[in-house]
Amino acid sequence: MKTTKKYGKKADLALGMWVKLARAANTMSTLTIRDIATYGLTEAQFGVIEALGHLGPMKVGELCTKNLSSGGNMTVVVDNLVRDGLVDRVRAYDDRRAYIVQLTPKGKDLFDSIFVKHANFVTDLVYSALSEEEIQQLSALLKKLGLSMKEKLKNSESLNKEGGR
Repeated sequence: MKTTKKYGKKADLALGMWVKLARAANTMSTLTIRDIATYGLTEAQFGVIEALGHLGPMKVGELCTKNLSSGGNMTVVVDNLVRDGLVDRVRAYDDRRAYIVQLTPKGKDLFDSIFVKHANFVTDLVYSALSEEEIQQLSALLKKLGLSMKEKLKNSESLNKEGGR
């Protein structure tokens, strides 16, 4: 029995969609974090190894952007990966203040051995609930929603800088 307050057809539909999206994302996140933990990594460590494994060496700031992480947190994550022998940190040739992070041979071996397993785990999760056509539809809709929200965020940041709302 639904006990939520009614706000009108459009608002109820939008709010209901948001709750379902948030719950699905949280549940999927919990399941994938559990899978990542079986490899002895945190979600942030896995994100760094995955980014470096797919995109190659990059500056710490770029890793922050790719992994939606703060610089302080990323420093700790990278420090721990260096300690474990999975990544190296070297000074950037074009900016002596910046560091490039790259996988070590041990890190590359780890990436090669776990990423396919993790990809299969995610694949099994998604295909256990949705057909291929539904996955394509959902992906397209989420992209459309995400791009629209990103534009709204950009516009609101512009208004804030100009002294608007």
